[in-house]
Amino acid sequence: MLRFVSLLFLAALAHASTLTLQSPRFIVTSSTGNQLRSEPISLAQKTPVPVSLTQTDILKLTFQIVEKDSGNGVLPHQTFLRFYDEKSGEEGIQPIRVATSGRPSLNSYNMSKPPLSLPPTSTNPLKVSLIVGSSLHTPFTTELFDLTIPASHPPPQHPDEPSFHLLPEIHHTFRPAQKLPPKIISAFFSALVVSPWVVLLGLVRVATTARLFSPSILPFISTLGAFEVLLVWYWVDLKLGQVLLYGAVLGLVTIFAGKQALASIGDRRVGRK
Repeated sequence: MLRFVSLLFLAALAHASTLTLQSPRFIVTSSTGNQLRSEPISLAQKTPVPVSLTQTDILKLTFQIVEKDSGNGVLPHQTFLRFYDEKSGEEGIQPIRVATSGRPSLNSYNMSKPPLSLPPTSTNPLKVSLIVGSSLHTPFTTELFDLTIPASHPPPQHPDEPSFHLLPEIHHTFRPAQKLPPKIISAFFSALVVSPWVVLLGLVRVATTARLFSPSILPFISTLGAFEVLLVWYWVDLKLGQVLLYGAVLGLVTIFAGKQALASIGDRRVGRK
């Protein structure tokens, strides 16, 4: 059913009346009202001489949209005047209000106050064409003439416009890879760090177990081990200020514990205990 309706619509469109323009003409007048140029517009070919306007001239278009077969005036659904610059690709569309008789009600353009639909212009002429659309008739487009008007001024630059231009490409500079020392140097300093523990273990082997774990010496050995735990904790989680604070407190405890351990060893040597 839908296909049948579509075919009927296409058939009706094919037999729709054709629209045309009757007595199309352009008129150029000065600001004082003097007529500078007035010529009829041929639908068969575009006007050979471009229409030239100054900053004070007025362009007026007169025509009537009629059915080609009957010659009766028609009110189309849409009527536009198109200004197109072939070189720049800029275009402007100006709607035209048409009366029920098919004649434009107001269709004059004063260059002292050009319409906003005009595209940015240069020395290149604008191609002017008329576009007429109607759901009851076959739409049509016809070229009228070439139009030469004064070049438009460039728009003022917005203060933020440079921010939207293409900026130089950002080149990231990465930190070079860390250079590791030779393995033999790393092994030497690792052995240097571990050497105090080697000495301590040697002294522990020399000392008797009972003397090492005596109440006067064990606190000093414990504080030394606590220093090593503090360094490992600093490497894992602590900050430098925290390490200095905890190290200062632990250092005071180590001083007193070491003094007590040395006093105990001295007393043992002189035979007091």
